[in-house]
Amino acid sequence: MSSVYHINKGVSKPIVFKGLKAQYIAYLAIGLVLLLLVFVLGYILGMPLYLLLGLVLGLGALLFYGVFRLSFRFGEHGLMKFFARRGLPGVIVFRSRHLFTALKSGTRGLGLVFLALMVFVYGGF
Repeated sequence: MSSVYHINKGVSKPIVFKGLKAQYIAYLAIGLVLLLLVFVLGYILGMPLYLLLGLVLGLGALLFYGVFRLSFRFGEHGLMKFFARRGLPGVIVFRSRHLFTALKSGTRGLGLVFLALMVFVYGGF
């Protein structure tokens, strides 16, 4: 008796839907839910329907344009890398050699505590 094995092709590929990749599908879905809530809130508050439809359709068009632009510009992981790169400091300033001299003299625990304290207090060097 022979067995039939199914091969899962594309297991490690990102999810793609109509050109949107990975997390951008969720961004679009969340944006559409928020637009629905804006429409409901405006309708309850008694805004004129044509004004409300124009506002929601305009914001929806901007949402689609923005999300598709982000998806094509950055891809699957590019947006996370972009924000991570912006979070890096431009320069690292050392005001004291104490950290490195303490490491060399054998008091490693003190140097590491000093390093942790500097990062916590000053947000860096």
